Amino acid sequence: MKIDEAIQVLKDKGYKYTDKRRDMVTILKDEDKYLSAKQIQLAMNDKYPGISFDTVYRNLHTFNELHIVETTEWAGEKKFRLACTNHHHHHFICESCGDTKVIEHCPMAVFQEEIPDVEIRSHKIELYGLCEKCK
Repeated sequence: MKIDEAIQVLKDKGYKYTDKRRDMVTILKDEDKYLSAKQIQLAMNDKYPGISFDTVYRNLHTFNELHIVETTEWAGEKKFRLACTNHHHHHFICESCGDTKVIEHCPMAVFQEEIPDVEIRSHKIELYGLCEKCK
């Protein structure tokens, strides 16, 4: 998702435009990987000294509800990244640096064959390991 698209989603849903929100989206776009709310707070602290964790987390929660960000949880912490595509996909996530790679293949047909009598309504598949730089 582009920065202007994210801002437009906020406006279309009746949320006020603020420089802080734009800067949060910009950080997520520039980093292009999963980040914790604390990492985003630290990145914003130079421009907005004393910005609260609650402010950052509350905005990330709003972004999640509006599908501006994608979320995952690893190492006991919720992480956020700017929504990367508009089509169905999965991710490989580096456990060291947080870098992500899109995986286009979806193995749901295999799972449905193994459990044919159930109705699968949604799923999320993430692979974790070390990227080329970290291994």
